[in-house]
Amino acid sequence: MKNQITNALSDFFFEYETPRQVLVRNRRVGVVCRIIQLGVLAYIIGWVFIYEKGYQSTDVAVSSVYTKMKGVGYTSINGTERVWDVADYVFPSQGDASFVVMTNYIITEGQKMGKCPELHGKHNCSSNADCEGGSFKRQMTGVCVDETKTCQVLAWCPVEDDLVIPDPPMLMSAENYTLFIKNSVTFPLFGVSRSNLVEGIDAGYISKCLYHPEDAPLCPIFRLGDIVKLSGFNFETIATVGGAIGIVVDWTCNFDVSVKHCKPKYTFHGLYGNPAETDKARASVGYNFRYAKHYMEDRYQKRTLMKVFGIRFDIIVQSLARKFDIIPTLTAIGSGVGIFGVATVVCDLVLLYLLPKRAFYKNMKFKYTDTHAQDPDSEACSTETEASKK
Repeated sequence: MKNQITNALSDFFFEYETPRQVLVRNRRVGVVCRIIQLGVLAYIIGWVFIYEKGYQSTDVAVSSVYTKMKGVGYTSINGTERVWDVADYVFPSQGDASFVVMTNYIITEGQKMGKCPELHGKHNCSSNADCEGGSFKRQMTGVCVDETKTCQVLAWCPVEDDLVIPDPPMLMSAENYTLFIKNSVTFPLFGVSRSNLVEGIDAGYISKCLYHPEDAPLCPIFRLGDIVKLSGFNFETIATVGGAIGIVVDWTCNFDVSVKHCKPKYTFHGLYGNPAETDKARASVGYNFRYAKHYMEDRYQKRTLMKVFGIRFDIIVQSLARKFDIIPTLTAIGSGVGIFGVATVVCDLVLLYLLPKRAFYKNMKFKYTDTHAQDPDSEACSTETEASKK
């Protein structure tokens, strides 16, 4: 028993096994093998290392965005002049990565809670029976107003008339407003922080620059009209009914070179559809919302209702940084070497199952040993046969 254990340990530590190899001189198999190996090599070099950059580790940035609008608008309605500044046309307050710039509006002044007739076409009537109390969008009183032939409602009166949207938009001057974007990103894996105010973007440059995709691609100040145009919209159309635009700040960086080469790239695209499209089946084209300013007059609470049409801007930051790392490099090389085994498997299948001399190749590849049950411990009782049938 002791000798058996000793022999087993000796065999385990001091013997080496290697697979048997057979050199086959066959043009077809050789060509197939080399084609597969070249394909695997092209995949490893072209796809894994060059395209997918499998030798680098990746990281996504933590981002912060600050925005600031500048510009003044002017309107003159029925002889009433008004100047609109940033506090009037930007919602919500300055600084968010998502905000709305008002470009058109419908104003209903002097509303107070009471009873008044509904707009013509909203809910017409010929008698009180046509006005079911307590129903409809507003609270109906069940009374049909003879003068207007519409149902009476309990609401903020006079009711808002939004059937006709001002065209051209009231604030076409918004086309010349400017937007300043300040963005900072941090790649925690690599310990690198960057800002879109890169080297060369100083106070003097910012005071006179305006973004242009070719002439000034790093300028952080954007004209609204240019943003809309680069997004594929017509400014007057989108300003009339509103819309939504995404401003993408793309940080794609390679930290194997100098960090100074890590710079943002700005792109623009429409969100939620284009109001210029004529597909009537599409729902909710445009962008609008309402807000009210309440005040007291003669001890009555009143309000001024604004239906705002505007352009919503969403600042979207996307990032991907890469840097050489030995771990993914070795992993990519190891997986690539493993794929080379595909050539061996395919060639073995061709040799053993497809070629006319498959029986000969099978006998050359495999070694058959018969062990007699009478004396299992004796090497003399095992015979090795290698058939050489052709």
